[in-house]
Amino acid sequence: MNRTAVERKSDRELVVTRTFDAPAHIVFEAWSKPELFKLWWVPKSAGMSLVSCDMDIRTGGTYRLVFRHPAFEQPMAFFGTYSEVTPHKRMVWTNEESDQGAVTTVTFEENAGRTLVTLHELYPTTEARDEALAGSAEGLPEQFAQLDELLASRS
Repeated sequence: MNRTAVERKSDRELVVTRTFDAPAHIVFEAWSKPELFKLWWVPKSAGMSLVSCDMDIRTGGTYRLVFRHPAFEQPMAFFGTYSEVTPHKRMVWTNEESDQGAVTTVTFEENAGRTLVTLHELYPTTEARDEALAGSAEGLPEQFAQLDELLASRS
């Protein structure tokens, strides 16, 4: 059983790791193709839906994700820029919806047909990191479990 590990690396960093039973190119696809990303990114328990998912996955490209939750009248948008994209290996993006947004780095390390995914978030302040831990980051183990299910269905 693959487990998702979430750890505070420093007062501004959060690191999440999980090994998936799929080669890196298939795992990378699930992060970089909007039609696949939509299937796993929102934790089912959150009660939210991803109503739009625009991703131009290349260095200098941008993304915009719009979520809707029944408890809120207005949808929530998250957006930023891909500062680095190396297919099947690494993606780095900014979270620009507030000045407390993290810089997110995701790496894909393949070994014997399995892929270790490391998601690293660097926040501008300790408070921003703690707020993320209390909010969106707590859904990451569920999100990664959903990704695991998606990958199992694709391989």
